[in-house]
Amino acid sequence: MMKYMTAQEAARKWNVSVRLIQRYCASGRIGGARKSGKGWEIPLEAAKPQDPRRKRQPAYGNQPFENLMPLMNSRFKPGSCRELLGSMEDGARKDIAFAEYYYFSGCPEKAAEMAKQYLTCGNTELRLSACLIVAFANLSIGQIETAKQVLGEIRNTLKENKESAAQVRAIDAFIAATAAVLLHLPLPAEMPSPQEFMPVLPFGLRAFALYVEGHYLYLQEEYQKSIGIIEAALMTGAQQYPIPAIYLHLAAVMDYMGLKQMDMAESHLLAAWELARPDDLIEGFGEHHGLLGGMLEAVIKQKWPEDFKRIIAITYGFSAGWRKIHNPETGHEVADDLSTTEFAAAMLAARGWTNVEIGAHMNISANTVKTHISQAMKKLGVGSRKELKQYMLR
Repeated sequence: MMKYMTAQEAARKWNVSVRLIQRYCASGRIGGARKSGKGWEIPLEAAKPQDPRRKRQPAYGNQPFENLMPLMNSRFKPGSCRELLGSMEDGARKDIAFAEYYYFSGCPEKAAEMAKQYLTCGNTELRLSACLIVAFANLSIGQIETAKQVLGEIRNTLKENKESAAQVRAIDAFIAATAAVLLHLPLPAEMPSPQEFMPVLPFGLRAFALYVEGHYLYLQEEYQKSIGIIEAALMTGAQQYPIPAIYLHLAAVMDYMGLKQMDMAESHLLAAWELARPDDLIEGFGEHHGLLGGMLEAVIKQKWPEDFKRIIAITYGFSAGWRKIHNPETGHEVADDLSTTEFAAAMLAARGWTNVEIGAHMNISANTVKTHISQAMKKLGVGSRKELKQYMLR
């Protein structure tokens, strides 16, 4: 059985400061080190890291960011995702990449099972990748307490590493921003500005970070600014990275629906679908259902009805867990007892769309729209369409 020492004991043994030991652990430079509460446990037989000025290899022992969400940061042709995974060398990086694949293809149980073994890993990239995957997978599984604990670990890491090197800070900020924005929670007080950490990220992760920034601007109703960021990201190479590109296109759908430009929204939805369908990367569509303004019903349901059913199944599972985190933390009660069709119709009604406009968009009659909205108002206990807005997604 492996024996461990504390950061204080390691500092005395190696004649360095405790803070330096903590930095070594946070940056993955001590093999086998693991988090224990607010501190670190270090294998008793671990070797003291060498001074990076005396060695040419990167401090991580591999390429910077190599282990941070590796599938998200990979270029591949649609349809070749499994081939890419199969070509990876066996080990932790491949495990995390497979966990990503399971998550983004709508298999949260497999994703959580694969990633959880790295929740206490000494390598920051692997550990925070595992945290992000496990947190969001557990929303769909319904293990909300586990999700809360892991989200807390993400926040604590950002707080603890305030004085870390730029690379470690960028890793922390990327994961923390992604978790907060996708749950529609306030950004942590310790969050550096995007201008500080985004340039440090490799291209694929930077593309996803731009999606997160676009999503954040959407929540502020700055649709045009959000679209500008998204279109620029896609124009400058993000399209070559399928996972970030899917999410960028979905955020563009959100923005264009906010501007009531349905043709542009449909164009981006189909672009996302063209990237996602060959590898079955459908999770994002289920996650974003309520924000897409009925576009899934208008397009995917009509042409790919079986895929639509699977997407809606993802929506029900994910959104139930999402609300259990979002609602208590923000005090914003997003409706939890509407069908997906009722929710989509109510979202549009709350934005001022008429029954005729909603019906034409969602390929249902105006009377059917009226029924859905009446049911939504009854379930939510409101007397007017304007009152629906308080229960809708921002």
